Amino acid sequence: MKEILVETSARHVHVTQESLEVLFGKGHQLEVRKMLSQPGQFASTDKVEVVGYNAKDPNGPRPSAMLSILGPVRKSNQVEVSFTDARTLGLVAPVRESGDIAGSGKCTLRGPAGEVELQEGVIIAKRHIHMTPADAEEFGVKNGDIVNVEVDTGKGRKTIFGDTVIRVSEKFALAMHIDTDECNASCAAGQVFGRIVK
Repeated sequence: MKEILVETSARHVHVTQESLEVLFGKGHQLEVRKMLSQPGQFASTDKVEVVGYNAKDPNGPRPSAMLSILGPVRKSNQVEVSFTDARTLGLVAPVRESGDIAGSGKCTLRGPAGEVELQEGVIIAKRHIHMTPADAEEFGVKNGDIVNVEVDTGKGRKTIFGDTVIRVSEKFALAMHIDTDECNASCAAGQVFGRIVK
């Protein structure tokens, strides 16, 4: 069975056009800095400050970090971080599939023109594999299936990632996405491939 490219998805933000204009000014548009592997998706030239919470002193300084905004704009705001990021920023971030934000974590987005308070939208992205229908047929899986993926970089950290969800669409390109914590744990920096195992 063919191997699957494993990509590390660093922490990032998706915003609506409405929020983008609050953060950067009326009429602001995202500009492409770098195209991503998934068709039509890109890292923009804009970054936004994600402000978390100070658990020890609610009235004290709040931790924050600058995160890249990915485009194009979406119908909902979403912040994707790792467990390490969540702890550092004082964020509550459940493991969810992208788009499943109901009841998820909250934070503040701060841009040069204004702020947006998110009452939900902060998640740790569930690891997943993007596939076309043809890919899914070749691998013998369907949208929503949960599989195990073995990643062996030859660096002494062979890892089997369970709970990996299959996502199928004509708009996708074949690739598995993990976060930076998962990448570091498995020494998966650079060009890495995995394979679905029983």
